[in-house]
Amino acid sequence: MNAVMNNDPVTTGLDGLADWIGPKRTALCIIDIQADFAAPDGLMASFGVDMSSVPEAIANAERLIAAAREAAVPVIFIGLETSAETDSPVWTERMRRRDGDPEAESNVCRAGTSGAAFYGPQPQPGDVVVMKPKYSAFHATSFSRVLEEKGVDTLVVCGLTTECCIGNTVSDAFHRDYHVIIADDACAAYGEDIHRAAIAILELNCAILRSTAEIEAAWSKAHG
Repeated sequence: MNAVMNNDPVTTGLDGLADWIGPKRTALCIIDIQADFAAPDGLMASFGVDMSSVPEAIANAERLIAAAREAAVPVIFIGLETSAETDSPVWTERMRRRDGDPEAESNVCRAGTSGAAFYGPQPQPGDVVVMKPKYSAFHATSFSRVLEEKGVDTLVVCGLTTECCIGNTVSDAFHRDYHVIIADDACAAYGEDIHRAAIAILELNCAILRSTAEIEAAWSKAHG
């Protein structure tokens, strides 16, 4: 179901951002900051990917979470949780066709393993947790219903990784008529070039980019 849109006119700059992401209309979505994706000893790190930008993104996500809670903005933790039941033939065959190892790659964020646990920021009482079987938070989950129940028409998004689960979730949100703000310094990919390319495409087509500091200031203004 599409979001109920708030089309009241808003100004630009910090005053405009405070309106765009006001607590009554917005949810903060933390995507896939999990051990397998973010920890130095997680599965992705064991594949030898470039993890250098991940710690800063996590630190900024933690700032956003603190600011959201202070401003009474709903906080939604979104995570990947895979299983043999959700591994479709296409999912595994794609890995094989790109010369990957379906068995090894399918172990990422496996249900019931430590790799699927949230890493760094943790859900607190009152937060919502949505686990998804594939990239988009909207696919085969309760995410749409949660947003509808909270009266949300705007998402502030951060987490991992920019080109994959963030990109798919943001695109799906835009196609469902949600306003989307991406905290671009609270997101990361396994390579700065990949992050920058993905962010540029998302900004061009689906979302508005703002920094962690700008979002903090806007929520502080709303709270104050």
